[in-house]
Amino acid sequence: MSQTERIYKIHRLLETGRAPSLARIMEELEVSRASVKRDIEYMRDRLNAPIRYDRERGGYCYDIGPDGEPYQLPGIWLTSEELHALLLIENLLGQLDSRLLAESLKPLAKRIESLLTAGKLRSKELHKRFKIIGARHRPVEENYFRIVSTAVLRRKQLEIVYFSRSRGEIRSRTVSPQRLIWYSSNWYLDAWCHMREDFRSFALDALRGAKILPGAAREFPAEQLDARLGAGYGIFAGAPDKTAVLRFRVPASRWAEREEWHPKQKVTQLEGGEVRLEVPYSDPRELVQDILRFVPHVVVEAPESLRQLVLEHLEHGVAAFRAEQRKPAAGEARFSAG
Repeated sequence: MSQTERIYKIHRLLETGRAPSLARIMEELEVSRASVKRDIEYMRDRLNAPIRYDRERGGYCYDIGPDGEPYQLPGIWLTSEELHALLLIENLLGQLDSRLLAESLKPLAKRIESLLTAGKLRSKELHKRFKIIGARHRPVEENYFRIVSTAVLRRKQLEIVYFSRSRGEIRSRTVSPQRLIWYSSNWYLDAWCHMREDFRSFALDALRGAKILPGAAREFPAEQLDARLGAGYGIFAGAPDKTAVLRFRVPASRWAEREEWHPKQKVTQLEGGEVRLEVPYSDPRELVQDILRFVPHVVVEAPESLRQLVLEHLEHGVAAFRAEQRKPAAGEARFSAG
């Protein structure tokens, strides 16, 4: 353990106000009496730490300064474990989208590596030991991500050119960005749409243009955003007005009972290893896709509208597969009766 880390740990012990004894500090740092004495003197002389020995309590403590504020070490002090955690966070953030923020995060990673005492743990080692696999990930244009994130932090309005996949059209609109969301391996922007005069979530990979406007963004409390954009099922906005009741049979129930589909879901264990899941929702589109993952081991018990919607998807899918099977294979000769 380096002196820097020992000083940090001594500070942590002293700031509790419990007046740790010399023996307690030695035990915590796993060093000799002389080393602790040298570290305390260093803190007094070099870091202006107001350390005194309290004879009544038999330990060391900080004197409160004239301003009444507790003493703080100058700068930022972190243990090697905390530095490892920061390096891991940097590594995992970089894997969320290999291009986004990569250049901005590199100096941080190098600085953390230089601060690590042993110097044995490197970013490339973390890449080998920790890996994020983003299923169904849609890459985002790096420049658009930077523009949007800057607008979010600076509280500025945005002009975006957005491709609506449901309508198959591209349209320009002005929005007041509220927050960025990483959901289901993709980036979304929660914003107030000035054209619709309502909240909307925009997939960043669907942006075809982005420009920061001089006007200040409209501000909304987090509670209002959560009520409109975070209360429904999945990424779709809207307060839930229906509850899906799903029954999972074995073996699907073994996975479903551990999954969180919604923060306010209800899970009930049934006989025979089956599980009933009750999920609030408003827009059924994403919910239907999640239900189809468990076919044929899931039953939609309610509501009837959701059951019919799932059935329609299944019927259309079967019809499409059968139609493809009836098509002649590529290169197959076609003959007509003569």
